[in-house]
Amino acid sequence: MDNNIKKQLITDTLDLNFMPYAVSVIVSRAIPAIDGLKPSHRKLLYTMYKMGLLKGTRTKSANVVGQTMKLNPHGDQAIYETMVRMTNGNEALLHPFVDSKGNFGKQYSKDMRYAASRYTEVKLEKICQEMFRDIDKNVVEFTDNYDGTVKEPALLPSAYPNILVNTSQGIAVGMASNLCSFNLSEVCDTTIALMKDPGIDVGDYLKGPDFPTGGILLYDKAELDEIYRTGRGGFKVRAKYSVDKKNKHIEITEIPYTTTSETIIDSIIGMIKNKQIKDIKDIRDETDLKGLKVTIDIRPGTDVEKLMNKLFLKTPLQEAFNCNFNILIDGNPMVLGVKQILEYWLEFRIKCIMNRLNYDLERNKERLHLLLGLDRILIDIDEAIRIIRNTEKEAEVVPNLMDAFRLDEVQANYIAEIKLRYLNREYILRRLDEIKELSDEIADIEITLGSKARIKKIITGELEEVKEKYSVARRTDIKHMDDVDDKSLVEHVPEYACRIFFTKENYLKKIPEEALKSEQEQKLKESDKVIQEISTHNKAELIMFSNKANAYKLRLYQLDEHKAGDFGEFLPVFLDLAEDETILYIVVTDDFKGHMLFGFENGKFARVPLNVYETKTNRKLLAKAFNDSSKIVYMNLVDETESYDMAVVTNERRALVFNTDCITLKTTRNTQGITIIKIKQGDYVIEARPLKTARLKDIEAYRPANIPAVGKKLTAADSKRRQISLFDI
Repeated sequence: MDNNIKKQLITDTLDLNFMPYAVSVIVSRAIPAIDGLKPSHRKLLYTMYKMGLLKGTRTKSANVVGQTMKLNPHGDQAIYETMVRMTNGNEALLHPFVDSKGNFGKQYSKDMRYAASRYTEVKLEKICQEMFRDIDKNVVEFTDNYDGTVKEPALLPSAYPNILVNTSQGIAVGMASNLCSFNLSEVCDTTIALMKDPGIDVGDYLKGPDFPTGGILLYDKAELDEIYRTGRGGFKVRAKYSVDKKNKHIEITEIPYTTTSETIIDSIIGMIKNKQIKDIKDIRDETDLKGLKVTIDIRPGTDVEKLMNKLFLKTPLQEAFNCNFNILIDGNPMVLGVKQILEYWLEFRIKCIMNRLNYDLERNKERLHLLLGLDRILIDIDEAIRIIRNTEKEAEVVPNLMDAFRLDEVQANYIAEIKLRYLNREYILRRLDEIKELSDEIADIEITLGSKARIKKIITGELEEVKEKYSVARRTDIKHMDDVDDKSLVEHVPEYACRIFFTKENYLKKIPEEALKSEQEQKLKESDKVIQEISTHNKAELIMFSNKANAYKLRLYQLDEHKAGDFGEFLPVFLDLAEDETILYIVVTDDFKGHMLFGFENGKFARVPLNVYETKTNRKLLAKAFNDSSKIVYMNLVDETESYDMAVVTNERRALVFNTDCITLKTTRNTQGITIIKIKQGDYVIEARPLKTARLKDIEAYRPANIPAVGKKLTAADSKRRQISLFDI
């Protein structure tokens, strides 16, 4: 063994070698900033701006790619791919930044490849005027490029909240970002309303996401409110179709943003081959210059609505968009709700406006200073001409003017450079009028700089201008979930008996009962164990309660089948849970009969009917599924008539035994319930469980005459028992 080899802690190695790379990917590559752009997008757009492509004619894409390499050290192909996504030809953005000519492929097609950069041409779209508004007035900070030879903006001024107007996806190290797009007009209205009233409900102004590929948003208010509030959550988008009864075919013209026409066709062909669908004769891609079109030929007598519902269920014609509004704020990644994003954008935009005002103020003061010098020589302009004419050396002209008229060097230089042709009455009067105008302008700017209300009025005016110039009608239609026939979807689902296994480490698997006959032993991680095992069937509904007082709902057929040798679905990823959110308890039901019992650290217990969690949707997030004012310590589903004894233990080692019949039924999900055990301030319940599993010996010693009660100290026989939480079983 080599004695020169030194041992090093893996944590030190990660800090030294891995962390700098991870931070670089997060900050300098994958996560968008408050202007809605990643560094690669910003560098490319700024290069095009400096090339004069905002107002000029188109140039070859290869030319832009080459120039961008001064700011972006990546290869030409990576830069060109970045450009492709931003073009109006690709149709990936609701409001594209690049006006393109040539073949740039399509967002909705994976096979339609873009042409090489030497064949295509580009310039900046008009909306980029708003992204670069006043950038030459030092409104944003500039930094050195990678080799220190050129300056580039750290952010673009973005006169509208582009961060919410165009989609953005990115995968960094240990984190990701996924922002959906919203209608420009709605975003502007929401921002203006927020400036007027910080307490607004964003959902009153922002109807829902809007995608360049159109489709139909399945609107669920609770889901969207959660996304607006936390920046996390999901919603479903389905394809838009029309029926040609005469020619007996269905035409799909708009699809979910997250899929492609080829994926949809392959999925449907697979169903036909597996004989899952008998009503389709043929399917073909008829996309042309007019846009996307997938045509499905159907057999006579086909119930189109039932067929489409089956396709929505089994193919990418209906897909979920999972939101993760992870944004860089001052270099720090933050997951934000819509209102928080707009608040940070307003803060950023206010700084831009103030920088612009300070720039104008400085220029106006400089100009006024020159004109005030001119005003002084107008007292005796003939004397000024005489001094210049009689001065022997050119270098003495400025000092002589300074002495004669009490001017500083800047003023004297300005006057010395005035041409003789300008020494006429008209020119002089215009300059004197300009002094008054500049003085008024300076005073107005100084008042504005001291008034946030005036700055917000400027931002409001700019947003209204952007809305008027660039807003377009919604492309994604909205359909309320109440109008979606969920029952017709379930009709097409195969029915069979299955068993659900839920583990302590948040794995969930669904195994058909037939498969369990030959495979009994369940594969788990070394430290994991099954805490719930439920026999049910494939069409039942699943409710998953989390430690954040959320309930996640889905039907079991939406879960893939597993084998005993699989770990199953990892719920934090499958449900896109928050970083510190975990599932505590699951319920499987057909009829939503029964009651949920909840116990809390503060000694209160609640009973609510399970039917308060019943919805018409396929999958839904229910916020405030139970009261979150105190930590949950117990959760259980019971029959309406079922009752049993429970034991409660506090951190003071006080115990109380009671029957669940004492818990009053409430019909509100987040009810606080009733007090069962009285506890002092600072104390809390550490254990609540059915009496039969509580391992107490002196049971009757803890049963009070009335509820609520303070409980009794654990007896000597029970004081040595080990406390186990319900969720550790």
